[in-house]
Amino acid sequence: MTSDPRHEVSRARQLEAMRNGSFDILIVGGGATGTGIALDAASRGLKVALLERADFSSGTSSRSTKLIHGGVRYLEQAVKGLDVKQLNLVRDALKERRVLLEIAPHLSRPLPLLTPLYNLIGVPYYLTGLKMYDILAGGANLAPSRYLGARKARERFPMLRQEGLRGGVLYYDGQFDDARMNVTLALTAIAEGAAVANYASVTELLKEDGRVRGAVVRDELSGETFEVPARVVINATGPFADGVRLMDDPQATPMLSASSGAHVVLDKRFSPPDTGLLIPKTEDGRVLFLLPWQGHTLVGTTDAPAAITANPQASEDEIEYILRHVRRYFDLPVEREDVLSAWSGLRPLVSDPRASDTARLSRDHVINTSESGLLTIAGGKWTTYRKMALDAVDHAVKVGRLEPGRASQTERLKLLGARNGNAGGELAGAGLEKDIERHLLQAYGDRAGLVAGLAAAGHGERLVAGYPYIEAEVIYAARYEMAVKPDDVLEHRTRLSFLNRSGSEAARDRVGELLEGAQGA
Repeated sequence: MTSDPRHEVSRARQLEAMRNGSFDILIVGGGATGTGIALDAASRGLKVALLERADFSSGTSSRSTKLIHGGVRYLEQAVKGLDVKQLNLVRDALKERRVLLEIAPHLSRPLPLLTPLYNLIGVPYYLTGLKMYDILAGGANLAPSRYLGARKARERFPMLRQEGLRGGVLYYDGQFDDARMNVTLALTAIAEGAAVANYASVTELLKEDGRVRGAVVRDELSGETFEVPARVVINATGPFADGVRLMDDPQATPMLSASSGAHVVLDKRFSPPDTGLLIPKTEDGRVLFLLPWQGHTLVGTTDAPAAITANPQASEDEIEYILRHVRRYFDLPVEREDVLSAWSGLRPLVSDPRASDTARLSRDHVINTSESGLLTIAGGKWTTYRKMALDAVDHAVKVGRLEPGRASQTERLKLLGARNGNAGGELAGAGLEKDIERHLLQAYGDRAGLVAGLAAAGHGERLVAGYPYIEAEVIYAARYEMAVKPDDVLEHRTRLSFLNRSGSEAARDRVGELLEGAQGA
């Protein structure tokens, strides 16, 4: 498959559609929740526009632990607290785990995870808990959990500290590429008829007779401003949702706080390629995950109160916290200089401003409708983005008295890259090295042939030695994925910045040159 202009996505054309259109729903925020809403609404036949002030997945949605999961820790809390609501949340997430694996198989996969046990008393506790996890999943379960003896546990995860190891419990969750999933949701929404633009911010909400009826939009690249009318505006800006709510009502009661979730990246020798590790107990009562990811090892996460900022950073204390716990479970030495990259994401913790008790913060999602009709959705997690989107659109239909042409299609709607089968045959004659082929199939699915065609045209060089990312991906990102700036490519279209910060900086100038060439073509 060679480069195909029919599939190209022009940011300029998306903005033009917004300037000249009138919409049922306008979504503010292009993270997982916002793009999920855009896709759900468009799949129902509604007229949809979405604005993202930076790039898609530039915030929390690119900084997750890369797991599609029901939440083992949440299950433990639900059982201990006899919390039926939280138990149902875990069940819903396990269902959504299966959906996500089916609609985007190129970007996601089942992953076995081992919980190592150094005390025999813990064996029945964790085995029973993870069997309950299986039961809650029901027909959406990926594979049954099981106990492994010490020798088998070490075979699965050879880096484990041998002294005192009694065995482990193996269970299954899903793993995915969060930023590429986010970008793919945006592109799939466009394919379904939505108008979607990055680097477009809301500067003011439009009101008519006291009701929100659209927004004033600023193109952050040109400086141009224009109005986008809409019957319903949905605020899906994650940790920044209160800022949009204050645009609507300067007296609005805040509903969000945030905690920081730091992660570090180590090289591949710290994990086997096919099994993750759940460290079941940390000094502050959390769990830590150590996962194979993109040919590296990902470890996280922390949980501490944090200020809401646009670019949170992992502190040295957080990095040391993570490494300290890894050392406790490993025979293999782990030092600060082994850290290739570190980052932090903000978890939005939400309280419903309408509730009588707002002290209790939740990771469940809340939908709030202001007196002027601004609909805000906040909270939740990546795994349940689709259900959150469905709930948000259901609310928007009621608030705006909208008339969708059909029910939501997203439970079975394949995302772009998963619609036309396997593209492996198209890559066979492209002359690419095997690791590059494998990467292209996992990142682009049935569109990998388009990237391979660009590589065959003279852009098959690696961006950084030892990594599978190639120059063709930069051109593809500009033509087909609305990438504008080098960071769009290095952080959200490829994952180089998250894997190796110094390598990413070394590639920045070349990425900029390729983007400029592609945008000028």
